[in-house]
Amino acid sequence: MDRQQIVAQVTDSMEGAPSAFAIRDARKVDARGIEEHAWIVADANGAIAARGTSDDDFEAACRANGIGTDAVIDASGKIMTPGYVDIHSHGAWEKSFDDGPDGIDVARAGHAMHGTTRQVCSLITNPIDVQCENLRNVRAKMDQRPDILGAHLEGPFLALSRKGAHDPECLKDPVPEIVDRMLEAADGCLRQITIAPELPHGLQAIRSFATAGTVPAVGHCDADYETARRAFDEGAGLMTHMFNAMNGLHHRKPGPIPAAVEDPRVTIELICDGFHVQDPMLRLGLGFAPHRIAFVTDAMAATDCPDGAYKLGALDVDVVDGHARLKSNGAIAGSTLTLEHAVQRAVLELGMSPVEAIEAATLTPARAFGFDRPYPVTGAPLGLLAPGYAADVLLTDPADWSVQHAWCAGRRIK
Repeated sequence: MDRQQIVAQVTDSMEGAPSAFAIRDARKVDARGIEEHAWIVADANGAIAARGTSDDDFEAACRANGIGTDAVIDASGKIMTPGYVDIHSHGAWEKSFDDGPDGIDVARAGHAMHGTTRQVCSLITNPIDVQCENLRNVRAKMDQRPDILGAHLEGPFLALSRKGAHDPECLKDPVPEIVDRMLEAADGCLRQITIAPELPHGLQAIRSFATAGTVPAVGHCDADYETARRAFDEGAGLMTHMFNAMNGLHHRKPGPIPAAVEDPRVTIELICDGFHVQDPMLRLGLGFAPHRIAFVTDAMAATDCPDGAYKLGALDVDVVDGHARLKSNGAIAGSTLTLEHAVQRAVLELGMSPVEAIEAATLTPARAFGFDRPYPVTGAPLGLLAPGYAADVLLTDPADWSVQHAWCAGRRIK
């Protein structure tokens, strides 16, 4: 199939109903550990009904859920994991989540083909009217398909000195009037928003967004240690892509990173591509906060595409050797990473345990928003292969951890 056909197939699947199915003879890997000769049974509501390793129990679970042999997949020893959850990604397949309903469908299909079964759609800095319209587009898509968890605003409340690839003409101080407009446009879909807490209204905005149910993220900032600690006390629960677009570690000026590492309430994003953060620092960072590191991609429209010229918002981007940089000044402009590749790198190149790598791509990002528990947006919780959890399942090749098959809420997408 060409990409247009894949987009149509994924979109139709996500807008359709779940189906009961079963997978047997897999190597189960999730945050709770590894099991050989494992199986799951998913019911017709898109949730996991049973899991185990006994053949007799498997047959009984299939009978109890009306699953015939035609709905049983023999994994033949493939690795079975929960679906990946990307909470910070901007696009793929030449489209951004800012590009309207059709753009959202295309970008989602691009990441779905690499095992990302659920996605928070990150929206780049733009004029406020544009950002509000983009929020409304994401909100409408949430009503149509279960794989879209909501939106992330990366901007416009960023420090000019740490703007990265964001348009400086659109950066703002988060005054209450703008905060209220964004929350109204989002209509409950705004999952996280990146804020530099040292801005004049930064801490007040963090408090307002947290009160409204959005998780503020400290990032694109020049905050000192104390200001970052205050931000977390005011309700910030995330750090946007640790190490990138922030003041780094210094023995007399600790900055925001130690504040996030010390605070057990904070989930820490990390881009595991070896470019945004080189491998020695990745290995160091992975040990900072066990069970609180969430792999994210920060992927832009060039993801899964050839090198060439692309756009990030209104800014021109050149992609060379898979690395995206602004044409104007060479600043890193997002990534072309997928969570599939992040897990592959973590396990095969960095020596991370499979259990920890899968946790960082599944349960930890889900937990950042409470999606590891029953939640109105997701219904069943996300992040584990366990009874009662959503039937978000991947089968991957044991040799290279490439994703072979994927289901989201009981709907097959690959």
